[in-house]
Amino acid sequence: MAITRDDVRRTAHLARLQLTAEEEERFTADLNHILDAFTTLQALPTDGVEIMRPLDSQIAPLRDDVITNPPGDEALLAGAPERHGRLFHVPKIIE
Repeated sequence: MAITRDDVRRTAHLARLQLTAEEEERFTADLNHILDAFTTLQALPTDGVEIMRPLDSQIAPLRDDVITNPPGDEALLAGAPERHGRLFHVPKIIE
């Protein structure tokens, strides 16, 4: 199945992209090249190739969840333009 310029235009329209004629031509050629590569891969013999085990079966090493730099209230609130005690004071934006 080949990609046409109309396919590229329709996809660009759905993605809200404005493509020039040169870009449409280039993307059409690039996408067709990618499809040709998949066609080549499908033609390769895969008999006797072992199935890879799922990646989620590997156990990732975990580390202890330890806080190494606890923030102080004053350090967190130092850049606040206005504050009320330990809270940020912000203007109301929804009525």
